[in-house]
Amino acid sequence: MSDDGVLRITGLARAFVQGGRRLEVLRGLDLTIEVGEAVALMGPSGSGKSTLLHAAGLLEEPDAGDIMIAGQNCAAMNDGQRTAMRRDHVGFVYQFHHLLPEFTALENVLMPMRLAKLPADEASARAEQLLAELGLADRLGHAPGQLSGGEQQRVAIARALANQPVLLLADEPTGNLDQATAEMVLSELLSIVRGRGLGMLVATHDPLVADRLDRVVRLQDGCLVDG
Repeated sequence: MSDDGVLRITGLARAFVQGGRRLEVLRGLDLTIEVGEAVALMGPSGSGKSTLLHAAGLLEEPDAGDIMIAGQNCAAMNDGQRTAMRRDHVGFVYQFHHLLPEFTALENVLMPMRLAKLPADEASARAEQLLAELGLADRLGHAPGQLSGGEQQRVAIARALANQPVLLLADEPTGNLDQATAEMVLSELLSIVRGRGLGMLVATHDPLVADRLDRVVRLQDGCLVDG
């Protein structure tokens, strides 16, 4: 891993035009996430948390600034290179799991590895290992509709980890779960992040989630402030 950490963002800016007005959502912000570090991203609705996550995950291009993932400058990449970087090095976990309902838990986790053209035997072994690690060894053949909310979110986490990313981006990952299940899922997620040396940025409104992470950054007037 580079000395730049898992994720280094410098001078990130993003604006949108709405109703003839230019809205400066991100104003030259900086952020670094180190190996094994889990960072909470907080701020009121509309402050730009999702915009920052999308930019960090290479889902949309900023107006200015550099994004480095595992020491590679993504600002210099073309669309194909950005897609490959996103597929191979970034995992996404959302509030709603977005599992494919017609596929089993195992098949959902296999999907990213099939897109990456991983050999079938290796992909199956990795998917089974991930699901077992998340307590779902006996649920491999179950469709999402046969799983509880917590189990579905664990499948989504396994899918996010399928291609062995260095960076996890999570948007309210426990927001759709009851408190006891949310605490359990968050504990498992943090154990994986720290055990595997990933970096994670979690957008959340929940102070209980933020308190479990290594540090908190807040979006305020388009900039990041600590605490």
